[in-house]
Amino acid sequence: MSVFNDINHTTEKASQIGERYIRASHQYFKLKVFQQLTLSLSLVTKVLAVGSLLFAGLVFLSIAGAIELGNAVNSYSLGFLLVGLIYVTISVLIYLLRAKFNTYIIKKVGLKFFN
Repeated sequence: MSVFNDINHTTEKASQIGERYIRASHQYFKLKVFQQLTLSLSLVTKVLAVGSLLFAGLVFLSIAGAIELGNAVNSYSLGFLLVGLIYVTISVLIYLLRAKFNTYIIKKVGLKFFN
């Protein structure tokens, strides 16, 4: 009977080790999700804060540039039109290069997410 007792004891021990492993894995998974969520939330917060300030600065710079261009060509409307065309040109370039942006973002986020 001692063989059966040894097998029973070994099985119980293996079961306990398995349960501890599952609990530890669950805790690790929860911590990993928490880490990814906090990193994502802090990134979004920083992007919103910096982006809104940069946007406000860009608006003022655009208006000032349009006024100066208007003074240079003696037509304010032409100055604003030129600034608008510059933005359209930049937008078209970004649209054409969107695949490179996607690749860059996937590489950066992938490194953070899978580590």
